[in-house]
Amino acid sequence: MSSFIHKALNLIVGDPAVTEITRIPKNRPLGQFTERDLIRMESEIGAEIFGALSKGHRREFFCLDASTWIWYEEWIDDKRKLQSSTIRYEVSDNGVLKVQEGARYSYLEGQEYQNFALAVQVYYERVMREIYHLDPSSGESIA
Repeated sequence: MSSFIHKALNLIVGDPAVTEITRIPKNRPLGQFTERDLIRMESEIGAEIFGALSKGHRREFFCLDASTWIWYEEWIDDKRKLQSSTIRYEVSDNGVLKVQEGARYSYLEGQEYQNFALAVQVYYERVMREIYHLDPSSGESIA
């Protein structure tokens, strides 16, 4: 696994000081956030990383735990039927395993690996700044 992804994952979920909320964002409800609330907030940022969505589409991209990333999309097809797709990315010392519906497993390589690494970096930087109000490089408060 690249040191970049390893560092980003450790900073996102590995350090309790980083995952502690230091200030509640103005556009969020007051009170304590549950883990699910934080995942939802992070997922909103993750969904924006890949560009605008067509009408009727919904996307989520988030870090579930120290080694698991989730990509979820749903949309209405031409027959007005709800469709969905979930991809789980499992990060390990051996690489990034992509787990798709229908028992399809493959390790990311080449451009797909680079795209994943870039998405993780952008996600990490935005989540740290916009949700936790921490500098992504130092972990220091930017409030």
